[in-house]
Amino acid sequence: MITLSRRVIAACVLAAALTACGAPAGPAARPPAPAPSPAVPSAPPTLAAGPAGLTPVFEHGPRDAGKTVALTFDADMTADQGPRAAAGERFDHPRLIGTLRALKVPATVFMTGRWAEEYPDQARSLGRDPLFEVANHSYSHYAFTGDCYGLPSVPEERMRADVERAYRAFRAVGVPDPMPYFRFPGGCYDRRALRALTPAGVTAVQWDVVGGDAFATDADAVARQVLDGVRPGSVVVLHCTRSAAPTTEEAVRTVVPELRRRGYRFVKVSELIGAANGHG
Repeated sequence: MITLSRRVIAACVLAAALTACGAPAGPAARPPAPAPSPAVPSAPPTLAAGPAGLTPVFEHGPRDAGKTVALTFDADMTADQGPRAAAGERFDHPRLIGTLRALKVPATVFMTGRWAEEYPDQARSLGRDPLFEVANHSYSHYAFTGDCYGLPSVPEERMRADVERAYRAFRAVGVPDPMPYFRFPGGCYDRRALRALTPAGVTAVQWDVVGGDAFATDADAVARQVLDGVRPGSVVVLHCTRSAAPTTEEAVRTVVPELRRRGYRFVKVSELIGAANGHG
């Protein structure tokens, strides 16, 4: 009995390094799995350069890829409107942005650099909200052609610099990832302007539905114009400046539920451009 006990004790001592005495040995320990590599964000979709390498122009998404529509809002402010803002004129529209958030409507905001400098907190809030994307509407909101609704014009040799200055303004106020999309002030452009912006690497974004909200006083008329014009893949141009487009928020509260009732899904411009890239 004593010999047997000693043998048992010896066996236990021998196995102690591997497992407790009397307990079954478990499987060999495995090294911890490596931590997953951080996801690398993909670059926003853009269009390939146009003929002769000119800046590509996007007007709407595919018509046969589902009922999608992009609402876009121009945050206009020219470089010389600072005194008007200081005197109390409002070029922002927080109530409109609040309505889009309440309705959970994604949207693309084409912002001037001057607007971002005037309303840095709002620009930063939009730029960090995944519901929105911030795109470029120039720094100064001066025209890129010689005759465009009475706007002052940018010389050809300053066009690219004006666009790049807007991007610097966005980043300076805390917009982390402005999109590589550009909307010409007034929608006015020509071959000369497209050539001047080629080195900037942007896609020019126009529209196929004009909301007609600029200086409008009848929200119902704006809503009807949008609803009558929307087709699958449409890009709608509206504004988010109280002084120039006071009825837009009210019109949006009519447009959004009606388009949803018709089966439309609201998307940002980037999704339409991505769909266009995969459609050809």
